[in-house]
Amino acid sequence: MSQKLKPLLGWSFALLISASLTGCSLLPAEEEALKPPLIKPAQENYRTVTVEKGTITQDINGSGSLESTHTEIAQFVGQGGRIAKMMVTSGSQVKKGDVLVQLNVDGLDIQLKEQELAVAKAKVSLKQAKLGDDSDALDIANLQMEIEMLKLERLMKTFNSKQLVAGMDGQVTFVEDLEEGDFVEAYQTLVIISDPSKLRVALRVEAGAEISGVDVGYPALVKFGSQELQGKVVQTPSSAPTTLNEQLQDRYSKTLFIEVPKVPSDASIGAFADVKIILQQRDDILKIPRSGVRSFLGRTFVRTLEEGNKIREIDVETGIKGSTEIEITKGLEEGAIVVLQ
Repeated sequence: MSQKLKPLLGWSFALLISASLTGCSLLPAEEEALKPPLIKPAQENYRTVTVEKGTITQDINGSGSLESTHTEIAQFVGQGGRIAKMMVTSGSQVKKGDVLVQLNVDGLDIQLKEQELAVAKAKVSLKQAKLGDDSDALDIANLQMEIEMLKLERLMKTFNSKQLVAGMDGQVTFVEDLEEGDFVEAYQTLVIISDPSKLRVALRVEAGAEISGVDVGYPALVKFGSQELQGKVVQTPSSAPTTLNEQLQDRYSKTLFIEVPKVPSDASIGAFADVKIILQQRDDILKIPRSGVRSFLGRTFVRTLEEGNKIREIDVETGIKGSTEIEITKGLEEGAIVVLQ
């Protein structure tokens, strides 16, 4: 080896050793692992209410409508026919004798005029016969007059049977949806007329359990706008009249009828009124919202909040159930804090 290379190799070897000894210090120092953050357990929020004393009422509330207690169902009783014209609409005011529905007369109007002409001729013939001395001619003229009058009466009856007329004064509250040319059967309800001077409130209640607790004579608070009237129940499902009409049967089974001493002057058939019927009421009792009472596997209980957030289940007995509150007859004391559902 050349004497010149020896110092160079020695220097390179020393540099390599130095780099190997200091290499670790050239790398970035490893960071210390972060500790997981402390997570506080979620604090459950409860909706609560304090048990208090007060008055609780079980009642029926709803919106009723005014209807007439005196109505007439207008229908053709002899035979039906085809509609020529519907003469009234729902809401129309009618007088007794007004034409409600006109059927096709099928030429009866012309026949009627022809028969009126025949009667007029018979009258002339009878008048002439009375001026003569022929008794036989007079008898024939009298008989002819009677025949023509009988024909006229029968034609008039047939013609009038093509018209459906009102049997009473009142307001039309129903009209069958019919057009010219539609065929109607005998005894088909075409028009209903109601007496607007004889009104009562009809309140439909779907809950059978509630309506079964109401008897005839129960007081009812009826409110028309800002005007409050004291009425009374006059018909319940148990006191409803017997009927074979299935629609009426269903209506009577779910409807309470209330009379008021005097209907406001601006209230008419179909007007709505708020109705409240009190079934029972008790004062100075413990009560809580109905959402505070729970039921499970035959148990009736509440959950109370004690000592901060400690939950305790307590069996209770209940009494009157109002629309939003319920009476607690056993298991709780005034001031207890109940957890709502």
